[in-house]
Amino acid sequence: MALTPHSVHDMAETVLACVCSSLDATAVEVDGQPGCPCRACVVPGTPAWDGCDDPCGGSGAGGQLTVHVARLFPASSFPEQDRSVLGTRGCTPPPTLAAELVVTLLRCAPVIDERGCPPTCEEQAAAARITHTDAATIYTALLCCLPQTGGRRGRRFLMGESRIVGPQGGCVGVEQRVTVALSGCAPCPEGVS
Repeated sequence: MALTPHSVHDMAETVLACVCSSLDATAVEVDGQPGCPCRACVVPGTPAWDGCDDPCGGSGAGGQLTVHVARLFPASSFPEQDRSVLGTRGCTPPPTLAAELVVTLLRCAPVIDERGCPPTCEEQAAAARITHTDAATIYTALLCCLPQTGGRRGRRFLMGESRIVGPQGGCVGVEQRVTVALSGCAPCPEGVS
């Protein structure tokens, strides 16, 4: 499968759909677990933490699910970055383009109440349970979905770090990194040899 101008964005959209579907499935299985947030999108860079509160229009799960590209790099021996000098023989792209994607899921965190009292241990434990379930769901979703995206040979990918982020600004969540191999072969523009 050749690299196209949309290959990177299409992969980010695929990851978003996979994770969203898995979050919804987990919500059906786990009592009290919210599903995929109604605010779910591919974003151009690190997401702003501005959508972890109430659901959109009062329906669906609250929170914010985003996927963004952290970096792209050539990888002749995936997942290692290729440091070969190019340009000595026209257009010779590396055989693989690696895309490091970041999945970020934010939900509401317990906060200080109107009297200045901190959240109770029960509120903290409930938020922790939701966050830990989200982390496991996202990790499993990527392990299950990504192999299906690469045709008959499957897709090569490297699971990265999963971190709990926050609480900050009333939000807490999960950040999961994954590096995905994309074909590095794309036709050179006409007139370039």
